Amino acid sequence: MTRVLLLAVVAAFLAPPKPHIVWKPIPFGAQRLAETAAYAQRHYGLHTYVLNPRAIVEHVTATASFSSAYATFSADVPDAELHQLPGTCAHFVVDRDGTIYQLVPLTIMCRHTVGLNYVAIGIEHVGTSDGEILNDAPQMRSSLELTAWLMQRYHIALKNVIGHNESLTSPYHKELYAPWRRQTHADWQHADMNVYRARLRVVLRG
Repeated sequence: MTRVLLLAVVAAFLAPPKPHIVWKPIPFGAQRLAETAAYAQRHYGLHTYVLNPRAIVEHVTATASFSSAYATFSADVPDAELHQLPGTCAHFVVDRDGTIYQLVPLTIMCRHTVGLNYVAIGIEHVGTSDGEILNDAPQMRSSLELTAWLMQRYHIALKNVIGHNESLTSPYHKELYAPWRRQTHADWQHADMNVYRARLRVVLRG
């Protein structure tokens, strides 16, 4: 066995395993794909709905249940805050019991973070605050396992695993629509993400 092949085998063996994921897709037909491409054109200068993952953004649903978050993401209606189509969504939702749901294929952009939708995978966590999620052992375990697996799959560096509140600091942040250039949210603030990333390092070391 050559050294290169040996290193590849070792890397594959040490890579974080894929966690159990429940496929529960939201409606994402031709109309929503076209809306997503039009959104990307307006905000990133890219007329495409295809995602090229380079970052991961962690979110809090601000809901008490997965079903509530799923209903919101399924409804392709203008969002209540910024009033644009497509409707908001995330690629994954991690429930309180640790169940990981995938709602959208990782080849498609999801509208979850202003300035980063063209490069970012969105992971939502059912709950009302960062602290609530950090203290929920099953949910945190699943979240860390999912994020670690996605990092390895797409070669995403730890520094590019960010909280929603850190969106403006990302080197990938890009927003052509001037009124939105400083728009962000309060979930997953820097201090809480430092705790999350420290735990993630442990998982990555195996």
